[in-house]
Amino acid sequence: VSTQSTGIFILMAHQHHAGCGCKQEHIRVDEDKGYSLYQQINVGGLNCLNEAFPNQCRNVFKAWDQRLDRERYLDSASGDSELLLTIPFTTDVKLKSLIIIGSPNGHSPSSLKLFVNRQDIDFGSVGSLTPIQKFDLAEDLNGQLEYQTLVSKFSNVRHLVMYFSGNYGADFTRIYYIGLKGEFQKGTRDAVKNVVYEIKPNLADHKHRADQHMPSLV
Repeated sequence: VSTQSTGIFILMAHQHHAGCGCKQEHIRVDEDKGYSLYQQINVGGLNCLNEAFPNQCRNVFKAWDQRLDRERYLDSASGDSELLLTIPFTTDVKLKSLIIIGSPNGHSPSSLKLFVNRQDIDFGSVGSLTPIQKFDLAEDLNGQLEYQTLVSKFSNVRHLVMYFSGNYGADFTRIYYIGLKGEFQKGTRDAVKNVVYEIKPNLADHKHRADQHMPSLV
């Protein structure tokens, strides 16, 4: 069940059972392979500028049932609340919404700017670029807020850049979970593998073509 206010959906707890009257089927986000983008993230290619420790950004991409795990998280460097995260996908995706779980006591991110299919953004350039979409983030400690994207502008995403420009007053930013929801195009790269190229020439074919251009001696 959800309610919508200024583009934000609030996910509310509800007990489901046979004949409960719900008009749509309810399934866990990570069980719907066509909706959750968790498994379409190229984790080895993740890159985050200003993270406290190398590759710490990998901690925030978890299965839905692990979203409240507090043992793994992403911190910005002490004294600097900014984070610039680039997320590569294994195939083109359509991003429909996202969930950000932060930390209490002012450490949650307060703003987010999204860029698409850019791999050249750094802190020197991000301030002069116009984002595809930006959000004012609320402090969400349990994954109850779902931010809706402008889907038409996120329909062929291979790289997603997330710029967290500030937090709620702490000296560093902490994120526990980033959930990305949408659709993906299965088999985009597999199609390339199935293409057969002529690596070795067919000698008989080339001989036939050559004979057509040889002058007659008769």
